[in-house]
Amino acid sequence: MTFPAGLHVIERPAPDPGAPTVVLVHGSLDRAESFRRVMRRMPDVSMIAYDRRGYQGSRDAGVVDLGGHIADLVDMLMDIRARSHGMLSVIGHSIGGDVVIGAALAEPRCCDSIGAFEPPMPWLGFRRAQPGDDGPREWTPLADDPEVEVERFFSRMVSPSAWARLSEEGRASRRADGPALIADLGSIRGPAPFDVELLSIPVLFGMGGAASQPHHRRGVTWLGSHVPGASTFEVEGAQHGAHLSHPDGFATFIRAVIALGSP
Repeated sequence: MTFPAGLHVIERPAPDPGAPTVVLVHGSLDRAESFRRVMRRMPDVSMIAYDRRGYQGSRDAGVVDLGGHIADLVDMLMDIRARSHGMLSVIGHSIGGDVVIGAALAEPRCCDSIGAFEPPMPWLGFRRAQPGDDGPREWTPLADDPEVEVERFFSRMVSPSAWARLSEEGRASRRADGPALIADLGSIRGPAPFDVELLSIPVLFGMGGAASQPHHRRGVTWLGSHVPGASTFEVEGAQHGAHLSHPDGFATFIRAVIALGSP
């Protein structure tokens, strides 16, 4: 396959050349490697994951906004389409789900079905609640120092204790992703980058169980009822990082997405 220049890509072909192909798109402050546990559970499916621009192995490719990530994904999918005769599905986790949705809207022929696991869409009104919230609130300004924003984001999404448990090498690796993280966060703080209700491709929206953040679950429920033909899938017991904590459940979610695109 030919991939956009500078992107670090992990490919795991299936033994059957006619098997479905799945492309996995990671979220903010994440990387392609985080899907390894899920990929190992799907040996019969050709799997592709990549580091988005600015992250990990793709840092030298530069930092882009949401539109740039969408363009990269469209280019990748259209190349796969031209070279493969099997089914093609795309799964995005967190803001990776926004990238996948944007690609499907920009080029509906790019794949057969898509899945988006807890995609953040704050322009729809679904945002993390803060103590004392009694109505619309302003965004907390992004830190001037990307490294500060990395620690703040990681502590918020995982936990402060998890940040403290990282090795110094692990913290340094994530701090290096700071510029890409700020570009991600800035991309979803403005006007709606697309109209999700215009999706014309089969789509499954995934969410974690009751322990997942309420604004994520409310957003997925809304998407399932407002996007034409969409449905929802719950990974029981999981939170936002379901691909890491519940790889079996996440793999089942992916298989359900593949089934959506089956003739």
